[in-house]
Amino acid sequence: MQQSQRLARLADLMLLLVAMIWGSSYGVAKAALVFYPVCGFLFLRFGITFLLLAPKLRQAKTAGVRGVLHGLSLGAVLLGIFFCETFGVTLTRASNAAFLISLCVVLTPFAEWLLLARRPTRIELAAASLALFGAYLLSVGGAGTTPLGAGDGLILLAACLRALLVCLTKRFTRSTAMPALTLTALQAGVVALGSLAVGLLIQPAALLPLPHQPSFWGYLAYMVVCCTVFAFFAQNYGIRHRSPTRVALLMGSEPAFGAVFAALWLHESLTPLAWTGGALMVLAALSVVLPVKAPQLAVNKFG
Repeated sequence: MQQSQRLARLADLMLLLVAMIWGSSYGVAKAALVFYPVCGFLFLRFGITFLLLAPKLRQAKTAGVRGVLHGLSLGAVLLGIFFCETFGVTLTRASNAAFLISLCVVLTPFAEWLLLARRPTRIELAAASLALFGAYLLSVGGAGTTPLGAGDGLILLAACLRALLVCLTKRFTRSTAMPALTLTALQAGVVALGSLAVGLLIQPAALLPLPHQPSFWGYLAYMVVCCTVFAFFAQNYGIRHRSPTRVALLMGSEPAFGAVFAALWLHESLTPLAWTGGALMVLAALSVVLPVKAPQLAVNKFG
């Protein structure tokens, strides 16, 4: 029992660390995309990840053919998320995108209830509401949001797909013995091939030659090692040991850490309202991580 509790606590800490790392990825990816187009960058990022994790594919046999097919389908959902997020951001304001993608935190409890028959607790629902309010303050803490358009629709679809992915991954890891790194390898392969196919279709001339700037390859190395290999392993590991709603709450603090990173590294200014929103999102994540002890009544040892 204590062993399972330690593993669950480790999963919480890993997911919170992933939120911090993914928060920094926006600025790093933005810097890298100055040198190379979106599809090519995604292909390099996930293609290198796939090559690094390819030896782990030998363990896919533990899940059987059906398990491998399910893993590939999870990769397809992940590919859809990346494309919706990437192209959606180009068509809307960053403030709109930050708020809409955070709707995943609110959508996941209901997706889990529908797909996994697990009703979210009151604390989880309260934390999700707090995170959503924090995301709203964070998004309007700058110049404010603009009327919704096609880009916002893509971001909203990405939020729905994120909620779906977490629940489907939970169902998959609950019924199979496929290791987290093996699942990450399958997902990376699907995203890499999908990105290459789309890149060759819409902008083949832009994929060659490869960038020669050392800074680009430094950004790419960070995205591969920290934001992909470790982050997706930690996410798949966390989903195995925690509920999708809890995972979404921990990962939902990502925009808050992204705002802090943007202020420290990119020197973007944040208003007090934005800082308040980010703090509320982190507080929502911590509310499901930190143990809450019920008050104990004093007992008269003579009674």
